[in-house]
Amino acid sequence: VQLQASGGGLVQAGGSLRLSCAASGLTFTNYGMGWFRQAPGKEREFVAAKRRSNENAYYANSVKGRFTISRDNAKNTVHLQMNSLKPEDTAVYYCAAIRSPIVSSLDQALYYQYWGQGTQVTVSS
Repeated sequence: VQLQASGGGLVQAGGSLRLSCAASGLTFTNYGMGWFRQAPGKEREFVAAKRRSNENAYYANSVKGRFTISRDNAKNTVHLQMNSLKPEDTAVYYCAAIRSPIVSSLDQALYYQYWGQGTQVTVSS
C-alpha cells in the first residue's frame, strides 16, 4: 500500500492550497480517508476525514468552514482544499487510510492503518 501526498508549499496568510493524496495497493472504496497534521513541537492532530464519497465529512473545529475534504474514487485520490489559510495552519500534512471505519474512529490517528509521507504547508503572516 502506498499513499503519495502532494500539493504543499509556501503561501501567504489568507491564501489557498489544495493537497492531494493518491492511494495504490488497496481497494480504495473499502477505506475511509483522513488528513492529519503535525507542527514542530506538537503532537499529530486530526484535520479532516471522509468515510465514503456520499457521506458527510468530518473536520477539526480549527479548520471547519475553511477546509474541504473530497474523494475521487475513480482516481483513488483524496483532496484537501484549504482556504483562508492562517499561520497556525503551518505543519506537515499527512494523509491516511482507515479500513471500514466507524464514525467515532475517524479522528483518532491510532486507528489508521496506512500513512503517506507528509507534505509541508507553510503559511506566512
